[in-house]
Amino acid sequence: MKVAVLGAGAVGRSVARLAGEHGHTVTGLADSSSGVTNPDGIDVDAVLSRKSARGYVGGADPEVVLDGEYDVLVEATPTTLGDAEPGFSHVRTALERDRHVVLANKGPVAERYGDVMDLAAASEGEVLFEATVAGAIPVLGTIADYGPSQVTAVRGVLNGTANFILSRMAAEGLDYEHVLAEAQDLGVAEADPAFDVEGTDAALKCVILSNVLAGGETEYTLEDADVDGIVDIPPSALQLAQSDGRTVRLVGEATPTGIRVGPRLVPTDSPLAVTGTENIVQLETDHAGTLALRGRGAGGDPTASAVLADVARLE
Repeated sequence: MKVAVLGAGAVGRSVARLAGEHGHTVTGLADSSSGVTNPDGIDVDAVLSRKSARGYVGGADPEVVLDGEYDVLVEATPTTLGDAEPGFSHVRTALERDRHVVLANKGPVAERYGDVMDLAAASEGEVLFEATVAGAIPVLGTIADYGPSQVTAVRGVLNGTANFILSRMAAEGLDYEHVLAEAQDLGVAEADPAFDVEGTDAALKCVILSNVLAGGETEYTLEDADVDGIVDIPPSALQLAQSDGRTVRLVGEATPTGIRVGPRLVPTDSPLAVTGTENIVQLETDHAGTLALRGRGAGGDPTASAVLADVARLE
């Protein structure tokens, strides 16, 4: 497959670097200000080296990649809220050209799910978005295999940054600001961590899950989610929980009664008590009981693996 990648952050760079190992040709790569394209395949190593050394991928406008030659457009630009632009317009352009789209960007399917599905229905191309929920963990693929109508609820720990912070606070008795600074030094937290620590990232994932489970009958956006973050949790709360055999985790839920994200007390031996940057997702099903999927929920290579699994499904 010929693959074009929009977005040269950690995920976009990993997709470009790993695509060849999966038998695909990268025909274009764009960052926010530049692009490079070649219908026979770009020199990925050279382009990524230029990005690292000079801060840009090429000498062309990013739009040349969107308008170039590819079978699959990988949309890996930063997630935006509200109108989900420019990601949504990228999706629309590719589908109107009857090309496939694989999303790492949560915005289009969290904020404009119905519009995306309408565009896909009118196109010869398909839209897949496994990477938008829990990185490398095959949550959406598992739901598709069982059938959305057979999954009654989803809950889990869906943000590695928040989980790292809570794990460290509990283990060392450190306060939030101290552990946040540590997480930023390690590259686990962004310079602006609000998306993660305020619960927005986990909520977007739950919104996407609710949209998938609803099968188009109801459309959800971030406005439908009840969201609390971890910023105000004191070390004393975690210590008190430990004394009772419990811990605190930021848990997201997509259930028939609503979308909720917030700190929850869970037993220390619960599957939800994952540590560090791990994620876990539990699917409640009609006939198979509770299924638990656990693994790396973020990072360039894990998320790129989910993107490339979607590309493989389109072959």
